[in-house]
Order: sequence, then C-alpha cells, then structure tokens
Amino acid sequence: MARLNLEVVTPEKIVVSEDIDTMVAPGSLGEFGILEGHAPFLTGIIPGELRYSLNDKAQYISVTSGFAEISNDKISVLVDAAEMSHEIDAERAAAARDRAQQRLADKSKKEDIDFLRAEIALKRALMRIKVSEKKV
Repeated sequence: MARLNLEVVTPEKIVVSEDIDTMVAPGSLGEFGILEGHAPFLTGIIPGELRYSLNDKAQYISVTSGFAEISNDKISVLVDAAEMSHEIDAERAAAARDRAQQRLADKSKKEDIDFLRAEIALKRALMRIKVSEKKV
C-alpha cells in the first residue's frame, strides 16, 4: 500500500513524523479521513481524537485546536497541543476533569468562574482520558 507522510506539530515539538496508511481527524466541519491520493485541502482541527494506522496497527493522539493541510500525500497537522495515547498521564487528566467539574458545579462563586474556560478544560480532560485508554 502506498504511504502518506503525516506530521503532527505543536509549538513545542514534533509529535509525529512518519509514513502511514490512513488517518482520521476531528475537523471543524466533522470528522474526516485521508487515504493515499486525497484531493488537496485545508481544514480546521477541533479538540478530539486523531487516529492513524500503519500496517493495520492503530495509533491515537489527543489534539486541541489548530488546522490541517493535505497536499500531495502529505498531511501537516498544526495544533496547540497534542499527546500520544501512551504519553497521557491518566491520573493527571482525571484530576483536571475533577477540578473543571467542581468549578462548573460551584454556583456560590458564580461571578468568579470563567465558565467557558472551565468547559474547555473539562472537554480536554475528558478527551485525554478517552485517548489514554487506547494505549497500544
């Protein structure tokens, strides 16, 4: 099978740089998949699970917002943060989830809470937990 070249990059590091068979990512207009020979396009990436396969072995990455460019069998994914499933500290993610849930539930300090920020933190923690359970 022909290969695609995938690069997942954050401001801090290159998370993945390898040849793959397929990729599925959370796009701003919905989940999308890429196979060899895909038409060129640019799309937004929303927080979620990016997965790719190589020789029928799946890999999972938790990603935050950013964008992806697909052109000439090369996939470039640029996001604010990304973690491979085996790198995620599930206990730390669970603690972040608990803190965010507590902030959202504490109505007595409503004026001191940034609800949007707490909701984003909760969604990110939940995704990190989900992806961490898929360690390969």
